[in-house]
Amino acid sequence: MDQRLQKSAFWLCLAAGVLAGIAGCDDSAKKTVQVRPAQIALPSQEAIQTPLPLDAPRQRIPQLVVQAAYGPEQLAAESQAAFDAGEQDFKAGHLGKAREEFDDALDQLLASGFDLDGDTRLSALYHHIIDTVSLDELEAFRAGDGFSEQKSTPAPIDEIAEEPIPQPEKFDPNLRGRAEGEVSAIHHDLPLTVNDPVLAYLNYFKTPRGSAIVETGLRRAGRYREMVQRVLKEEGLPQDLIYLAQAESAFLPQAVSKAGARGMWQFMSFAGRKYGLQKTWWVDERQDPEKATRAAARDLRDLYGEFGDWYLAMAAYNSGAGAVQHAVERTGYADFWELYHRNVLPKETMNYVPIILALTLISKDPARYGIDFEPEPAFKADMVKPGQAIDLRLVAETIDTDLESLRGMNPELLRLVTPPDPEFVLRVPEGSAERFFAEIAAIPPEKWVSWRRHKVEQGETLSSIAKQYRVSPAEVADANDLALGASLEEGQKLIIPAAARAEASSGKVIRYRVRRTDTIATIADEFDVTPSELRQWNHLKGDHVVRGTSLRIYPGGMSPAPQAQQQAKAKSATAEALVARRGNSAATANTPIMEARSSSTVVHHVKQGETLWSIARAYQTTVEAIQAGNRFLFSRPLQVGDTLTILPTR
Repeated sequence: MDQRLQKSAFWLCLAAGVLAGIAGCDDSAKKTVQVRPAQIALPSQEAIQTPLPLDAPRQRIPQLVVQAAYGPEQLAAESQAAFDAGEQDFKAGHLGKAREEFDDALDQLLASGFDLDGDTRLSALYHHIIDTVSLDELEAFRAGDGFSEQKSTPAPIDEIAEEPIPQPEKFDPNLRGRAEGEVSAIHHDLPLTVNDPVLAYLNYFKTPRGSAIVETGLRRAGRYREMVQRVLKEEGLPQDLIYLAQAESAFLPQAVSKAGARGMWQFMSFAGRKYGLQKTWWVDERQDPEKATRAAARDLRDLYGEFGDWYLAMAAYNSGAGAVQHAVERTGYADFWELYHRNVLPKETMNYVPIILALTLISKDPARYGIDFEPEPAFKADMVKPGQAIDLRLVAETIDTDLESLRGMNPELLRLVTPPDPEFVLRVPEGSAERFFAEIAAIPPEKWVSWRRHKVEQGETLSSIAKQYRVSPAEVADANDLALGASLEEGQKLIIPAAARAEASSGKVIRYRVRRTDTIATIADEFDVTPSELRQWNHLKGDHVVRGTSLRIYPGGMSPAPQAQQQAKAKSATAEALVARRGNSAATANTPIMEARSSSTVVHHVKQGETLWSIARAYQTTVEAIQAGNRFLFSRPLQVGDTLTILPTR
């Protein structure tokens, strides 16, 4: 990957003296067995340039990377400043902003073109940042549900760093013969090499820990193999490049390295953006299996176009084209093994290509290496466009699937809610698309992030279910067109309306117990009040609220005292009279700004701090009546500056 961050825990530990002896072996070239297959037939498509051969004449390559216009000292200063800002925001609880600043600090270093290991200051800063990020940011950003970010999975390949790789003299004496025999017998569309570096990893992957990593990847590969092979074919690339994903992530879409690379193909954020992988508060497309595979294929195709050699392209995918280009320029050799023996590549990159080759050999004939596994079934799904944000729990309950399976189908989603993007495509179990649309139609779209589905269990009643979801039995009955005392049947599915609003119109207080993922802002939004009101009612000073705290809430705002109600009625009557007399002119300085559309309908411009409830009270109407006259309120929250049509009450 172009300027990929170097997954330090994995590659640095792998390189820590384990294969140092191998790299310098004078006779390793003599022990090399390399078989290059015939050129594969590649599809002809307009989107694909000249088909890529498996091998090409070695050549000197012109400089590929333009380094930063300033020196290492200024680069370090700017990266340090971004990192310090991230630290401050992290400590202040601004996690989203902190992540952006951490990413920026790393991206500045990686995209600069400088050899980070060749500069003491840059190297120290680089490792300090990724160590801090792995300890602070990744842990803090993993927990939560709902609108909190999903958990990530540590990249399995990082585990290799914890085990030493044996030296050549400790290899299984039969290993070389088995590997060389396999190369001659199996089909492959990438060049395969058997030498001491490759044998070292073949030997490691036979150990209990190494074989467990391989088995996990091979098992997961069954889920995505068809898709990956299709994308590679469409992009005109060798099918054996699938084994890069085996090495990078063991086919885990939510894998995150200690350095922050994400997804099956382990993209850093800046490299993902280069190939069209978007990252927002809602989604991270580096974790979308197909989109990330497409991006990786194009990245590898570009690297092969630059270097004309698949081993060099793979090396550049790991450490960046700049590091490989620098090694080529220093030696004049565009050959990976020559660069390997001259020790001019980053050590983690020297190990990366042998790992890929070892995994390729094992994956093509697992039984030869004692690997036994059952591949997962191929991924099958229907694609639906909800058209707006929807809670995955509601989706799962609607189509009777489990939430974890649904999340597994949509690993790019960072939260339990889909983005409010009408073009967003959600994957649901194969054959369930029609059912989804049929059943979700019973729930108003504006409730898709708050209403739920509940399957009745034996012995449950309207009252017990309502208590479970903190709503009134009448609300559940109304939402499902049931009599209040109706009996329920086991297996019956009920629509559960949004959290308790039963006494909102009277302004009576309710008690709300703070959940783990709650904030003042999310609680205020749930009950249609402002954060300042919530803080005032509970004597809170900041935006943080402790889990388990019991809050006093007046949904929609606190009811005015009798005298205030009379004053509000008087103001409303005065406003109506003025509107009737003066048309579009304002009533008084203390009266909401209105415009007349007819003798019975007025227009209200939303001001800071107002809610639907407060506006409804001012006009002696209901929230439902305002929503009925302003359909846009079904698709998004009320915003300052909105123009509302206030219909007359009946």
